[in-house]
Amino acid sequence: MDGADTAWIIVATALVLLMTLPGLALFYGGLVRARNVLSVFMHCYAIACLMSVLWLAFGYSIAFGSGGSEFWGGLDKAFLKGVNAASLSGTLPEVLFFAFQMTFSIITPALIVGAYVERVSFSFVLVFSGLWMLLCYAPVVHWIWGGGFLADGGIFGDNGVKDFAGGIVVHQTAGIAALIIAFFLGPRKNRNTPQHNPGYVMIGAALLWVGWFGFNGGSQLAADGGAAMAITVTHISAATASLTWALWEKVKHGRASLIGLVTGTIAGLASVTPASGFVGPIEALIIGAVAGILCQEAVTLVRNKLNIDDTLDVFAVHGVGGIFGTLMLAILGHASWQAQLGGLLIVGIFTIVVTVVLVKVVGTVTGLRVDIETETNGLDLSVHGERAYDMNS
Repeated sequence: MDGADTAWIIVATALVLLMTLPGLALFYGGLVRARNVLSVFMHCYAIACLMSVLWLAFGYSIAFGSGGSEFWGGLDKAFLKGVNAASLSGTLPEVLFFAFQMTFSIITPALIVGAYVERVSFSFVLVFSGLWMLLCYAPVVHWIWGGGFLADGGIFGDNGVKDFAGGIVVHQTAGIAALIIAFFLGPRKNRNTPQHNPGYVMIGAALLWVGWFGFNGGSQLAADGGAAMAITVTHISAATASLTWALWEKVKHGRASLIGLVTGTIAGLASVTPASGFVGPIEALIIGAVAGILCQEAVTLVRNKLNIDDTLDVFAVHGVGGIFGTLMLAILGHASWQAQLGGLLIVGIFTIVVTVVLVKVVGTVTGLRVDIETETNGLDLSVHGERAYDMNS
């Protein structure tokens, strides 16, 4: 065990949890109507709790166990069987590596929340998220990060899929799942209501930005120069994408908005995620500059051309950003085209199949969408019996 590495990953684990609670909850919560903000908080918080338990029970073993095959890790480490405080994973206590990866298993299904807010059944959110994490996310983790068939030495030989912190594993899978759920849910009754609290959105985005240092820097799994460079390029990409998003918004609409500026931040963060362990500052500048415009155009495509109500633009920002960053590794010469394209295609098809099956099956059992009256009155009071704001006080 290395003390410095251990101390850094303890901090990184806290930072990645901060991304979901409260970062993502505030970011998404500010983007919805006032009568639905608590439901968004509820989704994010409940998912964090449920994924933690399921990651302990089966998820970690499926992703990083050694008793399975190149397609899944088996169940030899279910409930952390055989793992104690002295067990090591590289230079880290294995229980810390488990906890760090647990925070990734929390935020990935939590990202999908943005696609279905304001109209989804709470029961569906819990059952779908739990099954999707175990049946889609955890196997993909094994394929790329757990020594599976897409990693170095797998089907692409010594030049396996390069995904430093989750462009494919986190952002592509969550983005595709979000688009599919939004398609089956159908649009909200009224899609044009403005966001109720842009201040929440900015605070949430700022927390995500800070937390992303743990997300990308922690993925180095060491306290060294590689972690420092990952943090630096993450920041540069986020800052640049914020500016290009705002500039493109100004060119197209005559003004730049706060929500646009901070959404650009998230686009830059998602796009640099797969590349953050391989690129330098100038390359990060390029990634961020393109991401701010590319992801904004993807928002327009999904909303206006495909006419899919992916409410908070999860696919356009996270899915497109993650895919773009993954391809940039090949464009910049840090990975093979065959591996990057092959990984995206294989994981994309797998995610589509698993998500469609789960939406159909879980939706049949729990119900997919709330009724019109509940949607009109808002999920906060109708589903959870609470209000975010007392309008009479």
